[in-house]
Amino acid sequence: MTALVMLRPLHCATQAALYRTIDIHYRSTANPPSRLLDVMHTGTYCPIYRSIGFIAMTRSGIALIDPEGSQPTDHAVAVLAADSPLELTVSSNAGPAAPEAAPPRRSARASFAAAIATSLEWYDFFIYSTAAALVFNTTFFATDNAVVSALSSFATVAVGFVARPVGGAVAGVLGDKHGRKPVLVGAMILMAVATSLIGFVPDTGVVWLAPTLLVMLRLCQGLAVGAQWSSAVLVATENAPAHLRGFFGSFAQLGVPIGAVLGNVVFLIATAVSSTEAFVSWVWRIPFWISLVMLPIAFAIHRFLEETPEFKAVAARAAAQPQVRRSVFLEAIRRNPGAILTAAGANTAGVVLFQVTIAGSVQFVTTYLGVGRTSALTWILIACTLMMPLVPFFGWLSDRYGRKLVFGLGAAAMMLWAVPMWLLIPAAGPDRVWPFGLAVIGAAIAMSLQTGTQGTLIAELFPPEVRSSGASLGYQIAGIIGGFGPFVTVALIDGDAANAWRVGALVAVLAAASLICLQLIIRRRYHSTPVHAPSGEAEVVAAR
Repeated sequence: MTALVMLRPLHCATQAALYRTIDIHYRSTANPPSRLLDVMHTGTYCPIYRSIGFIAMTRSGIALIDPEGSQPTDHAVAVLAADSPLELTVSSNAGPAAPEAAPPRRSARASFAAAIATSLEWYDFFIYSTAAALVFNTTFFATDNAVVSALSSFATVAVGFVARPVGGAVAGVLGDKHGRKPVLVGAMILMAVATSLIGFVPDTGVVWLAPTLLVMLRLCQGLAVGAQWSSAVLVATENAPAHLRGFFGSFAQLGVPIGAVLGNVVFLIATAVSSTEAFVSWVWRIPFWISLVMLPIAFAIHRFLEETPEFKAVAARAAAQPQVRRSVFLEAIRRNPGAILTAAGANTAGVVLFQVTIAGSVQFVTTYLGVGRTSALTWILIACTLMMPLVPFFGWLSDRYGRKLVFGLGAAAMMLWAVPMWLLIPAAGPDRVWPFGLAVIGAAIAMSLQTGTQGTLIAELFPPEVRSSGASLGYQIAGIIGGFGPFVTVALIDGDAANAWRVGALVAVLAAASLICLQLIIRRRYHSTPVHAPSGEAEVVAAR
């Protein structure tokens, strides 16, 4: 028995419904294959390729057939063999086993909640980087050598990034077992408590253990932000209609520039209304105390936000067919090592560039070029504000032209801009700040291309059963490397502004590696079988 389905470039929602329908009906065969081949992804799921093909589905496997001379249509046609006992119907309905369709109101509510949650989480995480650049080198790590003080201060920034994969791994397991929403709420509570306590840590001159307390609380920040990322992205994408997952998924990523803007606004106000002595003494603590506002918002999300339909479907299947399962975390690694590593490699350049822009460049221009704190933070604020409309715009573009194309353009832009950026920055000075402003604005545009697409791109590499664990690992591994960005910036420059180009060269190399990893994703098109699929049941997971 053979069923032929002719696929053409379709609207993304129609494609997703078509794939789900094929998968659902194909599971009813007596001996389904253990793994759906990548041919289901070839061309039609990704509008970049615009290819046309037949998928031949048999009891022994799947093959791609080239329909020469076929005429273009704007719909899919199912051609069934006359003797086929399998009823295969292609329609806009996914069938009873598919996740429920996401109504627009729920999609908007979920994406708004994800944006609010990630904005506050990243606000808390980034104000530490800003404080490390402006204050911690004197309040906690004061020495006679400015470079050593800065390195010590930024080393604690990196501690948070090292902790992120641990938080991501724990949250990934919990998210795949108990749902995305409770993990997101728990991460928000942990972040609010840890960040507010940082504001109460006394200076080293008062308590000699102060740096140790600071590092412990930074570890908690890292655990929290690692836990929230995958949960927020999945809350947004799994509640979104298939043809707008890039757009709605970008709202979780929108928290990055919003958090940076909020942090910089608060620090700008703090520096503007206080003297330098007062700021270093106690005013810098106020931005950390503000994070307590996350607690009521976390409880509101817990009260009013629904669990995602895809997780509900996974939970329903698990309840209907209970099985002894291995560790979700280990299964994600065992079944998806290529997807995890390429996702990490593809995202490293963007994480590094963001960190060296909002923290490393600020420390450099204020310490070595005489640029005022207010001037530097104002340009960072402008750059991050520019990212706010660009991130969802590029997420929307990824729905139309494909994740990989938009993401790849971002990597290429970072590679081309990195060295010119760090040749411009040293040209800044107390009365000549525009080179610094131009440099960070160019970086913001390049980063927006990746930021708007990376959440959805990574999530689509993994099946729902291990999606939280796999996506979190792929993203947070990149975070470890990115966390050392400000530290490496200080080490590469080594007190000499003429060495600034080295930072740009490093970012350019990482961006080139990002393009290579993206090419591996395109060539290999990593798709994974579900962790608990009975009789080799397969799930269609295609990353556009």
